[in-house]
Amino acid sequence: MVKRDQDNVALKLKEVRRVLGLTQEALAHKIGVSFTSVNRWENDQTRPSPLAKRQIDNLFEHIKR
Repeated sequence: MVKRDQDNVALKLKEVRRVLGLTQEALAHKIGVSFTSVNRWENDQTRPSPLAKRQIDNLFEHIKR
């Protein structure tokens, strides 16, 4: 179950970055985390905090409207 959740986060991040035309570094700045964090989330190395996950979910929902 954790793996599926992490896959969704990685896919959401990649989709948000693609639609908004952001680098990992620019997205990291936008949500207030380090580039390293975004990179690790996209590569399934770590999971975002609950706050960061909410921010990612909000951005994802925004681009889907």
